[in-house]
Amino acid sequence: MNITAQALTQRLQERLNPVFVEVLDESAAHAGHVGANETGFGTHFRVRIQSPLFTAKSRVARHRLVYDALQEYIDQGLHALAIEVIETP
Repeated sequence: MNITAQALTQRLQERLNPVFVEVLDESAAHAGHVGANETGFGTHFRVRIQSPLFTAKSRVARHRLVYDALQEYIDQGLHALAIEVIETP
């Protein structure tokens, strides 16, 4: 499976119905680190997300929702995921 920012964005849109989502592939910045691959893509991502599903949930519960939505990609080699939850006003 090819892990791309586009694929992760699509999965998050399907599962978490976000009002805002941005996924950045930061893999190239981690070349040579544990979990990196020789392509420089598809292993380290940053997610910025705002979703009504996060309302009244703890930080841990919000992150768990994101991890659960992306579990298939984690199983396929997504090594690192930085999550930035944007508070709903």
